[in-house]
Amino acid sequence: MLTRRELLALSLAFLVSLPAVTTRLYASDEVQYYAWLRSVALDRDVDFENEYRHFYETGVIRDQGFRETFLGDRLNEKGRRINFGPVGCAILWAPFFAAGHVAALATGAPADGYSQPYISAITYGSAAYGWLAVLLTAAIVRRLTGRGIAAVLVVLAGTPLLFYVYVAPGFAHAASAFAVSLFLWLWLRARTVWTMRDVVLLGLAGGLMAMVREQDLFFVAGPAVDFLRWALTADRTRAARVAAAGVASFLLGYAPQLLAYKALNGHFGPTELATRKMTWTSPHAAGVLFSPEHGLFAWTPLLLVAVAGLVLLAAGRGGTRSAGRDAAGPAGGDDVTWIARLGLLMFALQVYVSGSVESWTVAGAFGQRRFVANTPLFALGLAAVLGMARGTRAPRVALLVALTLGVWWNLGLMAQFGLNRMDRQRLTLADNAYATFIELPAESPALAWRYLTDRASFYRQPPE
Repeated sequence: MLTRRELLALSLAFLVSLPAVTTRLYASDEVQYYAWLRSVALDRDVDFENEYRHFYETGVIRDQGFRETFLGDRLNEKGRRINFGPVGCAILWAPFFAAGHVAALATGAPADGYSQPYISAITYGSAAYGWLAVLLTAAIVRRLTGRGIAAVLVVLAGTPLLFYVYVAPGFAHAASAFAVSLFLWLWLRARTVWTMRDVVLLGLAGGLMAMVREQDLFFVAGPAVDFLRWALTADRTRAARVAAAGVASFLLGYAPQLLAYKALNGHFGPTELATRKMTWTSPHAAGVLFSPEHGLFAWTPLLLVAVAGLVLLAAGRGGTRSAGRDAAGPAGGDDVTWIARLGLLMFALQVYVSGSVESWTVAGAFGQRRFVANTPLFALGLAAVLGMARGTRAPRVALLVALTLGVWWNLGLMAQFGLNRMDRQRLTLADNAYATFIELPAESPALAWRYLTDRASFYRQPPE
């Protein structure tokens, strides 16, 4: 686990960084997630007509595609307005929404669920969940490798996680990173003994994780395989009881989503308009990783190092500490190798499901955002590489240079994305590299000051 000093330092860093959080909603996905919360909390229904119409008619969303999809003739099986978003974000945002409601009443702002106190509250809430993901990820990596802070901070700064914590917190990805990190952290706690209590908590966390982003359900595969490995040598009666408790607690945790599906779509599942988007042979798996149209490694090359580290760790390398040094049940030696192999399985399943979606390019979004939930796996792999590079000076310097360039590349793309200096549908590597490494270094102080003091000037700029 992290020390109190480390927890305090990271918490203070988050508080200091709060002015960097962008307190607005602007995209279709954000509106869908928020519509669940506002409609249930204030209208007591799942009719999103007024929410969609408000965000469109007030100019928050000006995309004609949004109007055609959510305010046009297309309705779900029950004749209601479509909502493709699950309810997990609404559940996680609910305490912050309540605080926003109190703030609206106290300040005289409209207590209608649309005014700024509400939007500020849920975006700060998302940022808080993003930082909880950082803390949990650091604890996971510390448990497995004996270190963790440096790796997780590099992953934060060098991947789209940073964008979705601070620039676009209205998306589900910061909350998704939290839910997955919580699930994996609880798994590491449970796996040494598989007590009934730990398995119930793990099942509940799994249900929450699947409600935040349905794709994240595939992370269940790692702990499931790990449990089956344990069950082969355990008492069969006890193993069966523990498995039943895990399944039951997962269904209990996931029940709000099933009820939401029933209320909205008329059946216990997503609308068929969403399921039609899937081709389960995953024809786009390679593109998800390598295509200039938001391919993971094309957009975030730092993750090549992280995934390579996870592969090395799975092969029994990476310089992990020996077993027996962590009172909570350390993972050392072959145990870490096994966990890394399960990590690769979970990552491969994320590639598979992302490659199965028709909208695999996540066109117009920042980076391959569907992989933000893999933050704990990326940090674990990067920590392994950092451990291996400690021996001699040359590898340390080379790795430091590579990581610095990777972080700056991510920051450069964020700036270009916000300034509309890039094609948001795909990378043009030569142009992106020139802007990142030649133009932006001189502009970065002014851009940082402008981001903190005149955030709205970045919104909806015409492409240059």
